[in-house]
Amino acid sequence: MPEPQIFRVLPELENQTIAAALRRWLPGMSWGEIRRLMKSRHVMISGNLCVDAGRRLKLQDVVKILPESAAPAPKEQDVHVRHLDEHVVVVEKPSGLTSNRHREERQWSAHRRQMQPTLDELLSRVVSKLDTRRRGKGVPVPVRAVHRLDRDTSGLMVFARTAKAERHLAEQFRHHTTHRRYLAIVEGTVEAQTISTNLVRDRGDGHRGSTTQPDVGKLAVTHVRPLEQLAGGKYTLIECRLQTGRTHQIRIHLSELGHTVCGEKIYRHPMNSRPTTDKSGAPRLALHAAELGFEHPQTGEQLRFEMPFPPDLRLFLKTLQGK
Repeated sequence: MPEPQIFRVLPELENQTIAAALRRWLPGMSWGEIRRLMKSRHVMISGNLCVDAGRRLKLQDVVKILPESAAPAPKEQDVHVRHLDEHVVVVEKPSGLTSNRHREERQWSAHRRQMQPTLDELLSRVVSKLDTRRRGKGVPVPVRAVHRLDRDTSGLMVFARTAKAERHLAEQFRHHTTHRRYLAIVEGTVEAQTISTNLVRDRGDGHRGSTTQPDVGKLAVTHVRPLEQLAGGKYTLIECRLQTGRTHQIRIHLSELGHTVCGEKIYRHPMNSRPTTDKSGAPRLALHAAELGFEHPQTGEQLRFEMPFPPDLRLFLKTLQGK
């Protein structure tokens, strides 16, 4: 398969529309061809699919033009609720869906939002249909995100339904008292270990990463344990338990360790070196939030949920197992 084309937004294109930037990068294409390219799901901005030609670019955005159309965005029927009460809702997040709307997108029109929905928007509609008190009113029920999963990561998430529940859950995540266990399929043979580094938003090349500078960045701690060697040691199924919960923490730690997550598209290049090639055949990022535990904000009960690999990663795992 041909490699995607990748462009980084430099100062002269900051705040320009993605359509204008694509016309500059692809001078042989007409405006109509650019719009069709986007509508057919070939364009991603900083890891998120973009089908809106009017999207404004930010400095250092990474624009990727895919050689084949990306899979359709998940719909309401793909969002499965595991627990629902007056205070919280636990949901199985499908891959390919952003957890919630980015700050700069919150003022978008309803039409622009519908072009690429987020999990919290779909979930609010799902909950309104499940909640017997609201059923039939046709008004989406607001849900409040208290943590996030990356767009391509699948797994369990909890949303608050009240301001009180939001504050209580946010405190648990802030103080790292929640239970979070991830499954990942990574390159190479991995040994059990704890990874502890300070993460920064820009390690010097526009990407998040670890720093060795004292008193800089935020502490990130990941406990890693191998579960199964795959394909003769070329890959390993591992579990990661989060002691902290920084943005892209697991992906960064494993990449810097030399055991990049299969399907990884951003953290494939060590600092000052060429990107590595993913030969695993992973259908997408092989990272899954398999367990989630927290204290119920109203009752104080300890709740624990588990979710196995979804079908796409289950099939990928079987392939590496030779089954």
